[in-house]
Amino acid sequence: MLVVTNKTNMIQFVNMKIHDSIKEASKLIVGVVLILGALGLSYYSGVIQGEQRPNTITVQGVVDPTKNNATDFTTFWEAWSDLKSKYVDPSALDDNKKLLYGAIEGLTSAIGDPHTTFFAPQDAQQFNEDISGQFAGIGAEIGLDKSNQLIVVAPLDDTPASKAGLQPGDAILQIDKVGTTGISVENAVRKIRGPKGQSVTLTISHNQGEPKDVVIIRDIIQVPSVKLSWLNTKGEKDSNGNIAYVKLSNFYEPAPYQFYQAAMQILLQKPTGVIIDLRNNPGGYLDASVQIAGWFLSKGEVVVKEEFRDPAQNDSYTSDGPGLLGDFPIVVLINKGSASASEILAGALQEKTNAIIMGETSFGKGTVQELIPLRDGSMIKITIAHWLTPDGNMIDKNGIMPDIAVPQQEEAPQSTRDDTSITSAIKTLLK
Repeated sequence: MLVVTNKTNMIQFVNMKIHDSIKEASKLIVGVVLILGALGLSYYSGVIQGEQRPNTITVQGVVDPTKNNATDFTTFWEAWSDLKSKYVDPSALDDNKKLLYGAIEGLTSAIGDPHTTFFAPQDAQQFNEDISGQFAGIGAEIGLDKSNQLIVVAPLDDTPASKAGLQPGDAILQIDKVGTTGISVENAVRKIRGPKGQSVTLTISHNQGEPKDVVIIRDIIQVPSVKLSWLNTKGEKDSNGNIAYVKLSNFYEPAPYQFYQAAMQILLQKPTGVIIDLRNNPGGYLDASVQIAGWFLSKGEVVVKEEFRDPAQNDSYTSDGPGLLGDFPIVVLINKGSASASEILAGALQEKTNAIIMGETSFGKGTVQELIPLRDGSMIKITIAHWLTPDGNMIDKNGIMPDIAVPQQEEAPQSTRDDTSITSAIKTLLK
């Protein structure tokens, strides 16, 4: 509720008895003139006083100058007014929505949490397209590291980004020769995306090495969440192989149903072991990770815990079952590109099943974001909680540590047989 602090002058009107005589009528006319004059004088006086003492508008419960630690928004409106009246190019200030969105972006970025962000309507639509599993771009999840450097979190399989050789952790120093210092993830995505067939040049530094330009041709990205292959003991793809290899690329909308289809085939084939590959999986929907975890955990077992600012809100997500894949020998592959929902699944399988986690310590993105649509089609994404593993271990900034460390190969393997992580997983399953 807005509270306006200016007082309004009150004018009392005296009831007047109107007589039939002309004399009294003339008095009435004089009285009306006097009243109008008083009104005019009061209005003029109010304008002068308003200019000398501008309105102070406060938001009840948030802004109250009489209370300690109050935030007075007068400074914001002063800055707004000065920009509007003095900036050299007034045409740049014509779009009030643009200024408003910029102010909200500044509000969210001031928190210092790269996962709490604002989306203008166009960006909100783009975000929703992303998590639907189809979008245009280069096919890489990007983010900010602990020093706020723009990095590649994970290139998606069989996309322009992976084919160009981008790797998790690569620093993106420039986008089309424009530096990325201080850029938000959303602005970076806008710059990297573009029409199919057009190129974008990223200046990349791998492991703090010499920067190099990578030219990537944009394409329509259709991301399958789940791929099931059968491998033989040498790690080769073989329809007669007895090791199920499930590549889980993300936890977007199609993921639970696609995993259900894969699980049915695995149960029919009854393999020697199962490899769940979560490498370079940037995450997605929490519900998707909980549903998929249900194929390994018995009904009622905790998959992940949520820790809120108010402990009374703390909650746990539990498996709905059926837990039928939990009886197979399982190896889960992770690396530093495994983030968010993939860390939830890896943590749950590590602590609640006999699965062996192999690879590198995961990314460490263990926070919960709530998407809040705003009235004009824009959207705000706010970090509202932390994720904890079933045993209560904090995922954020810590990641999931593997049971068996297997360094990531410098060069992307050309086949599953050349992939040292997969061949190591097979050896572990066959022991």
